[in-house]
Amino acid sequence: MSLVATAMQRMDINLFRTIVLGGSRPPDDLPANVVTTYGMTETGSGVVYDGLPLDGVEIDIDDRGEILLRCAMLFRAYRDGRSPLVDGWFATGDLGEFDVDGRLVVMGRRDEMITTGGEKVWPARVEAVIAENSMVGAVAVAGVDDAEWGQRVVAWIVPADSAELPTLDGIRSSVGAQLPMYMAPREIRLVDALPTTSSGKVLRHELTTERLRSAPNDGTNIRKRLDPGRSGPR
Repeated sequence: MSLVATAMQRMDINLFRTIVLGGSRPPDDLPANVVTTYGMTETGSGVVYDGLPLDGVEIDIDDRGEILLRCAMLFRAYRDGRSPLVDGWFATGDLGEFDVDGRLVVMGRRDEMITTGGEKVWPARVEAVIAENSMVGAVAVAGVDDAEWGQRVVAWIVPADSAELPTLDGIRSSVGAQLPMYMAPREIRLVDALPTTSSGKVLRHELTTERLRSAPNDGTNIRKRLDPGRSGPR
């Protein structure tokens, strides 16, 4: 079964012999029957499995941390005739690194990285911790412009039960217990649903459009915010 992380979290994964997981940075704690895959439209499908490239696939990481690919599976050009290939290499727009075993670790999209107070925050790491909260049905994290911090970490949360809503303090405490405090959201926004593709991949760039409908509640707790004027614990 081929899944993205959001869909996998909603299924009994023991029903499948093997799950091929892609679409975003995988969770840190993967079940034994999950194989991670890395690829994109420009490569036709996955070209890296569990951090190792298929035969004939070359991987490099430039001095900015961006993943470069060169392989026979790469497209020749976009439909307008424009080709981004340089000496056969394709700059993916993803940031990554090689671990001690030489396996590729994909950190996330370059444009999704949040820089808050000079610190770098990868949304997927924060989302994984928040998703463990029993009051959270679904979550997505992104950066919002902030006059003091450059960007502040914001979490869009679909409550698991409208009768019991997660709070900002509770979310910050749970994130701070596992990650550096600067990664903890400074604001949460409770919504009915997250914008996703048909396969369940979150459309992170649509989170900040303010077109998401608020989750049903008594009208007083719809947005629990940390006052932007307070620095708060970091």
